[in-house]
Amino acid sequence: MIEVEDGRIKAVTAGVPAPAGAVRLSGWTIPGFANVHSHAFQHSLRGTVESGAGDFWEWRQQMYRVAGSWDWTDYFKSARFVFREMLEAGITAVGEFHYLHALGNGLGEALTAAAAQEGIRITLIDACYLRGGMDGRPLDDVQKTFSDGDAEHWAQRMDDLDEGPGVRIGAAIHSVRAVDPASMRTVAEWARKRNSPLHIHLAEQPAEVEECLAVEGCTPTQLLEREGILGPDLTAVHAIHVNDDDISLLGGNKVSICACTTTERDLGDRVGPIRSLADAGSQLCMGSDSNAVIDPFEEARGVTIGQEPPVLWRQLDLGYLMFGCSARDVTNVVVGGKTVVSK
Repeated sequence: MIEVEDGRIKAVTAGVPAPAGAVRLSGWTIPGFANVHSHAFQHSLRGTVESGAGDFWEWRQQMYRVAGSWDWTDYFKSARFVFREMLEAGITAVGEFHYLHALGNGLGEALTAAAAQEGIRITLIDACYLRGGMDGRPLDDVQKTFSDGDAEHWAQRMDDLDEGPGVRIGAAIHSVRAVDPASMRTVAEWARKRNSPLHIHLAEQPAEVEECLAVEGCTPTQLLEREGILGPDLTAVHAIHVNDDDISLLGGNKVSICACTTTERDLGDRVGPIRSLADAGSQLCMGSDSNAVIDPFEEARGVTIGQEPPVLWRQLDLGYLMFGCSARDVTNVVVGGKTVVSK
């Protein structure tokens, strides 16, 4: 019997009869999954780039095409659909990496409202986005809708976002391409003063690494180390094109690594050196990223090279869960003691 009080598990007791009104969960009952990296609006691109065999750069142009087209109502409705699909896959908490700022905090608040409506916990990870590249080139028209102009205005807007039941506010440096070093420090300082999560897209594409080497004379990871950004409160999303020194820096600073394997393979990025990063000391987490696929089991399977084939009987251990199950096998999802999915 699992007892919940004020949204938290109070007690777990084995071998007792179910009290009146209890919800019976059959099968293997496990904690809900955390989806650490999501861009809800990119769900609207599902199937478009794949149909044309596009790579990351073609996908990015299509992403820009839809990024500036949202109003509050449409974004709220779309996010509800995405969050419901996450719940039905067993995901009970989502980290929404948010950078659509054309309406100020409006679309971010649409996300938190949609999450509350569906019953999923959310960390709104609001991203600072300031420049078009490491050479300081200006933002194009679509990118301007992502930007607050400078890090100080980003911080002022962030101060107006409210946390609440099931809602936490986090901060993000979009990438080393989009945020200059001084502004990175401002974002990190804002997050660390508030004990908030801090995220960054890191080394997703070789072009980012090459540009950083040309402009800063170091890799993106080395740049983050130089600027004091690395630490156990940082989550680096992707960390694909990293060298041995980068891996040592990330692991030694206990930086968490968020792998998004379905998106990474979808866009031809490849999956990063996860085993080496974990061995170096980094914690591993998963994200659905572009939401072309929302399936935490599939994300986990993507980390490994060899995949064990499913069998015709069920074995209740972690290996079988990761390699023999999928989101369609989730039957019940409970958030804060309330059943939000029952199949």
